[in-house]
Amino acid sequence: MSRKFIPVFVLLIILAMVMAACGGQKAATPAASSGDSGVAQEPVIQTVEVVKTVVVTVEVPAAGAEQPAAPPAPTGYGAIVQRIKDRGKLICGGRTDLAGFGVLDANGRNVGFDIDLCRAIAAALLDDPEAVEVVAVSAAERGPALQNGEVDILSRNATWTSSRDAQWGNFTWIWFYDGQGFMVPAASGITSIEQLDGATICVTSGTTTELNLADAFRQRNLEFTPVTFEDTNTVYGTYQEGRCDAVTSDKSQLAALRSGFADPTAHTILDVTISKEPLTPAVPAGDDQWFDIVKVVIWGLINAEELGVTQANVADMGSSANIQVRRLLGTEGEWGQADLGLPVDAIAKAIQAVGNYGEIYDRHIGPDGLNIPRGPNSLWTEGGLIYAPSLQ
Repeated sequence: MSRKFIPVFVLLIILAMVMAACGGQKAATPAASSGDSGVAQEPVIQTVEVVKTVVVTVEVPAAGAEQPAAPPAPTGYGAIVQRIKDRGKLICGGRTDLAGFGVLDANGRNVGFDIDLCRAIAAALLDDPEAVEVVAVSAAERGPALQNGEVDILSRNATWTSSRDAQWGNFTWIWFYDGQGFMVPAASGITSIEQLDGATICVTSGTTTELNLADAFRQRNLEFTPVTFEDTNTVYGTYQEGRCDAVTSDKSQLAALRSGFADPTAHTILDVTISKEPLTPAVPAGDDQWFDIVKVVIWGLINAEELGVTQANVADMGSSANIQVRRLLGTEGEWGQADLGLPVDAIAKAIQAVGNYGEIYDRHIGPDGLNIPRGPNSLWTEGGLIYAPSLQ
């Protein structure tokens, strides 16, 4: 091929390649012309969003038509509350023999830490703290009394356990943190549980105390001989007679009963705790309204101490600058009183009747009673375990 034809040949090849490339493209649909000029417009690519519409048909009752009924309340809801209102008093399963918790005073009136809770609830629900009938319940009778509905509330230093919660009823809120210990004659020189190996130990039957005692000794490979009685007074009478080397129970009960001995100083409570004993009021199962009312009153008494509301100042605190105080006492807003069938000032009435949690403690368990330091029963703000949800 002559050199003068090479440039022409290369040009023809390039032209052919360009034409082939253009011919291989898919023609785009031209956009509509805006006039009659006949000038082709640039292709326009549009994105179309398709929206799927779902139509939901809701039947709305016609004006004046009967409205749908509210969901039914659970079976038993409100039954205990109505029973209490009908009879005009609260039946409280308690004690008449344990100083600090439930005992008859010189006038035959039942007083104590557990009893005051029943009076607070009666004040909140019935507007009368004296509308309470205290029924003495032994340790063995506690479960059946709840299961059979013989009492509206069991407020009798009962330990909350999983099996009792499943079998007895509904445990509400921990009222007193305790632990099991031992009391021995001071002259014995005993200071530890290991020194009780082979001892005879008095214990109340039908209690967690009995099981804890067996567990603690078995865990330490120690031996002991239990001397059991159903009646608490018999247990401690037997110990005082010297028929047992030691007696075991919740430490608060040991302190309470020792205070009634002829010479309390002749007996020592060991610095040993072998169990957790969260003492908790319980109610029969089946009435969530009543269950909630009892919890709310306990929460109200605890919150009152935390907020500085006392039996002496509650009448004036309704106008407090603190919003939480006003809500607690029912002078502003609400925290569910209507839902529970309680008056707006239910907690104020409870505090007027018995004071806040700290006042109840001091009167019966603290410096004015058994003189047991609060320890874990101090407010959470003071390093203790006493804590309650806010009422709001």
